[in-house]
Amino acid sequence: MIFFKELASLCKSLEATTKRKEKTALISMFLHTLGESEIKPAILLIIGSVLPETDNRTLDVGWRTISRIIDRKGQTTLFRRDLTVNDVYDTLIEVADSEGPGSRKNKVRLIERLFSDAGPVESEILVRIIFREMRIGVNEGMMMEALAEAVSVPGALVRRALMMTGDIGKVAEEAVLRGEDGLMSLEATLFVPLKPMQANTAETADAVIREYGGKTAFEYKYDGARIQVHGKSGDVRVFSRRLSEVTESLPDVISTISLFDIKRDFILEGEVVAIGKRGKPLPFQDLMRRFGRVNDVEEMVKRIPLRLHLFDVLYLSDRLLIDEPYEERWSELERLVPHEYLVKRIVTDNPSEAEEFMEQALKEGHEGLMAKRLDSRYIPGKRGKLWYKLKTTESLDVVVVAADWGSGRRRGWLSNYHLGVHDGNEYLVIGKTFKGLTDDEFEWITKHLQSLKERETGHTVHVRPELVVEVAFNEIQKSPHYKSGYALRFARITRIRTDKAAGEADTHQRVHALYEKQFEHKDRL
Repeated sequence: MIFFKELASLCKSLEATTKRKEKTALISMFLHTLGESEIKPAILLIIGSVLPETDNRTLDVGWRTISRIIDRKGQTTLFRRDLTVNDVYDTLIEVADSEGPGSRKNKVRLIERLFSDAGPVESEILVRIIFREMRIGVNEGMMMEALAEAVSVPGALVRRALMMTGDIGKVAEEAVLRGEDGLMSLEATLFVPLKPMQANTAETADAVIREYGGKTAFEYKYDGARIQVHGKSGDVRVFSRRLSEVTESLPDVISTISLFDIKRDFILEGEVVAIGKRGKPLPFQDLMRRFGRVNDVEEMVKRIPLRLHLFDVLYLSDRLLIDEPYEERWSELERLVPHEYLVKRIVTDNPSEAEEFMEQALKEGHEGLMAKRLDSRYIPGKRGKLWYKLKTTESLDVVVVAADWGSGRRRGWLSNYHLGVHDGNEYLVIGKTFKGLTDDEFEWITKHLQSLKERETGHTVHVRPELVVEVAFNEIQKSPHYKSGYALRFARITRIRTDKAAGEADTHQRVHALYEKQFEHKDRL
């Protein structure tokens, strides 16, 4: 029996080291102490994810509730039971399962019971787990390495099992209890979404064609949301990129799929794009209003209609196709789906033709192109050189006005930067990012910002607005969270502009102009 205080202590040890090998060794050793029923709970708690990605349930407990519980704890009882890992996990599952009348009170009662038995370190780790902010530098990738080391199985086998199931807890159980045989038994299952294959970024179509040695498939990269559609005997379900089921929110997608009258079991992959009154794409922000919605769905279907574009078939007639070449999967898809529901696509070895196709995609309001090797396998969850994305980005010169202390691998660095633009005599924040920098740059910025420090509140250091950075982004969205009224989507730092003074940075007016420019090829609600 493993007590929760042991897991909490492990988490603090993991937080205290930035060395990947040390983290992996600590997890591996801990795995050997677990009983059969403790494997899945412990693994999920360590990565701060009580529920696997494929599970739509949530704890639905806010910070205000937790802070009240902690405050009330104040005078702790003299007699506390020692919490076990299973106590904590089972209670949190019960919280997630609590629905309907009286569920709020029940959730609070369950959480109160946990905290009343938890010591200071246990309470700290509990809070992090509940809010999915462990910040100990352990993600699924590291957990897979630790599993492979603990049970002496190939890392590739662990990764494949996770790709198939999306459930690191289940993978851990099979690895520890049954080794390679257990991992090999984990195959794709209908209505359990596969992790989507990912792509690297390429600068030009010419570079991709040269790398692939000739003919390359180029597909529109739609400004939409990626989905996976599973079907069996008339039962059709839709899953998001994050593996959550969104079937209820997308009845129009289900209706479209039913038109195909596919007689076999299938898993299809594609994008849905929100379409405005002029037939042009709506911004991604508007599209997201369709996902996860369970109320007024019919009204939203009318207000924000979706257009389906399919680009892959992963499973057909009890046969997993991910190891088949891309061009063969495409041929199967063409036989299954009417042409108008396929992504726009060309196959060429001519860079000029690809660039023209790219311009066409941009003019139609989309992000750019996907480039795919004709012989590429589909590798769930993997980012590599078999697929590339080509898209244009805008950039802004912005001023760092504050920064948050990092955690995990970024522990000890100021590494989440609040980005501001001029508006008269003040700087208005238009987003935050930690992406794009090397460790050396994190180090340099941390020292530099500390020299500009004005005050510190919690984890945030507020600084004199002097440091300018160049930030690339995919889109500007409306945002009620910032006084500026805008937020950058997928912002990443491309350069530290020590050559520029703060007064030379971009303005709120320019942000507004770039936001409006986006609608040259898009619709508005």
